Amino acid sequence: MILNSLRKGFGSTVTVHWERWVTRVARTSVSLVLVAAAMAFVSIPALGQQSNTDTGPVVIRPGAPGQPSKILPASTRGSLPPRSAKDVDFMQGMIMHHEQAIEMTALIDARTSNKAIRLLGERISKSQTDEIDFMKRWLGLRGESTTHQMPAKAEPNAHGAHGAHGASQEMLMPGMLTPKQMEALRNAKAPEFDRLFLTGMIQHHEGALVMVKELFDSPGAGQDAELFSFARDVDNDQRAEIRTMETLLSKNP
Repeated sequence: MILNSLRKGFGSTVTVHWERWVTRVARTSVSLVLVAAAMAFVSIPALGQQSNTDTGPVVIRPGAPGQPSKILPASTRGSLPPRSAKDVDFMQGMIMHHEQAIEMTALIDARTSNKAIRLLGERISKSQTDEIDFMKRWLGLRGESTTHQMPAKAEPNAHGAHGAHGASQEMLMPGMLTPKQMEALRNAKAPEFDRLFLTGMIQHHEGALVMVKELFDSPGAGQDAELFSFARDVDNDQRAEIRTMETLLSKNP
């Protein structure tokens, strides 16, 4: 329509020039499109080549508040945080502590039909077995033994316990039952077993709280993030279980 109007208004000469100009513009546009497509096609292998020559991931260490971040070499590797001797002592001692709690819960099935105590025992056994696995893994990664050895002739602990656990010469951790207490628990039947189990496990849990407090009261101890979180969980969980056991004990004096 535009070309017909030009022919009528300006004649054939002007129209021919106009047609040539339009054709030239169209060809130029097509050429630009083809050039752009060719450049995009060429850039694809170039990008692939760039990724192949990449030396590795970029490691960035965030800066302190108000400070810039720092780009570290790709070979940078993380390292375990420093630990104190008290950290290792706490983990080794808590393994031994948990093992006795599991030994206590293993006596439940054959000695009582109290459903509440059975459920409590299952929960304690499962959670403390998982925690022992964690503590052994934590110690193993740091090249530490999972066994807690103490001199045979040791002073009584905070709960008056001393001597040996079973046939070993290891000192009892705070709150652990003495061999005499464990023997009484083995020989009891419900409802006497229920009472001895609850009083003994409350004593046992309170000892764990003492161990956590001693850890955090020791200078430089408890700074490892995993250990700190674990110790806080032990404290919170065992406080909650103590309240549960005190309620059960009030129903079975």
